[in-house]
Amino acid sequence: MQQVHRLFNPPAWPIAAKISVALLSVAIAPMGFTSYYNLQQSLENARASEYRKLELTAASSAGRIDQLLIDIHSVVIQVSTERNVINFLASPTLIKKTPLRSELQQTLDNVFHSNPDYDAVYLLNKQGLCLASTDPTFVGQKYNFREYFQQAIQGRSYISSVLLGKTTKRPGLYLSNPVRGRNGELVGVAVIKIKGEKIWALVNALQIGSQGHAFLVDQHGIIISHPEKSLLFHSLAPLSTEAHQQIITDKRYGITNIKSLNIPELAAAMVGAKETGHTIYRSPLEEMPQMVGFAPLGVQPWVLGVSKPQDKFTDPLNQLIWQNTSNLLAVGAIAAIASLVLAQSITKPIRSLTCAAQALERDDFEPQTLAPASRRQDDMGQLVRVFTNMAEQVKEREQKLKQQVMELNIAIDEVKKARQVAEVTGTDYFKQLQKKAQKLRDRSVTGSETETDYFQHLQKKAQLLKDRAVSE
Repeated sequence: MQQVHRLFNPPAWPIAAKISVALLSVAIAPMGFTSYYNLQQSLENARASEYRKLELTAASSAGRIDQLLIDIHSVVIQVSTERNVINFLASPTLIKKTPLRSELQQTLDNVFHSNPDYDAVYLLNKQGLCLASTDPTFVGQKYNFREYFQQAIQGRSYISSVLLGKTTKRPGLYLSNPVRGRNGELVGVAVIKIKGEKIWALVNALQIGSQGHAFLVDQHGIIISHPEKSLLFHSLAPLSTEAHQQIITDKRYGITNIKSLNIPELAAAMVGAKETGHTIYRSPLEEMPQMVGFAPLGVQPWVLGVSKPQDKFTDPLNQLIWQNTSNLLAVGAIAAIASLVLAQSITKPIRSLTCAAQALERDDFEPQTLAPASRRQDDMGQLVRVFTNMAEQVKEREQKLKQQVMELNIAIDEVKKARQVAEVTGTDYFKQLQKKAQKLRDRSVTGSETETDYFQHLQKKAQLLKDRAVSE
């Protein structure tokens, strides 16, 4: 328990541990902070760079689609101003149209064969009835429900979304333009249908790694181009009731229900976007979060998105993190070894001094035990040499002190004995004894044994009193 308490009590740590921790902290803490800051900046820069790359890719592809639509739109305008087209649609009766049909058909066929991406070129009268087409199946069909007709018959050029053909069931993009007679009156609509595969090919041609892809959404957030065909004509988020009903009524996609992919965060970012941007989303069809950069088209309210899995972006960053961590660990290991060596070089003489101090306390100190440490040329060597000199002086002073104590004890004993003798001899009883002894000496009783015995007895008694006083 004491060891555990000591472990969590830094002031109680050994000096070597304190020095090691201090040196490691000084070496690792600044480097760790700097590495973390630089790594975060690198991650932010890399993330911004990756998003910017996706945005530029999306903008470039959106520009190509814009250019395609502009070029084909100019062809539609050209067709709508052709003399043969105007004369054919302006003719009031079928009888008058018949002589013009052959030359008109040649004009339409020439336009159709000028571009392999065209699916059909055809003309509609003011009621939306197809009167002439490069695809015979179109003739006689009514397309007045289509928005491209409704917009054009009101005098406006129009480019549709990617729709599913009513007659052919083939997907396509419809470009329409009003046809005006010599007096400027509306006489019909010229339409060019582009193959939907062309738009899909332009979008799918984008190469964004092994798992990246591009997709195109219309103004409602409905996917009109995607490499995964099962996702076509799905909305990013649930449509409003009005929008959903309008799409079904127009038969735009040949389906009776627009399913939602339920990606509201992606719909919020892309639908109606006016400038390039980026976001991150999680699709229910994909395991990993997806990064997407997007760009709006110029001639249509569509938005092109370029998406890639986030892990494809984070893998290189994880390698960068691991590389920085490895460098930090390597430096930490080197710093730890250096700090331990330095701490040992400092604490070893201190331990020797501690042992020497304990030996000095036990009075068995030997200066030779500090000889290796005293040969050092640094401050620790100087400290050891000073301690050795001090220990020798202490021993010498201790010997002198012991001698002085012995002499003092002897002097004290002599003084004590003298004082005790003086105390005995100064008593009245001792003085009376002395007087009696003196009297006996003065008497000339030499032959009497009794008197002699008496005198010896007095002497012995006096001696006993002296011995008792000395012993006390």
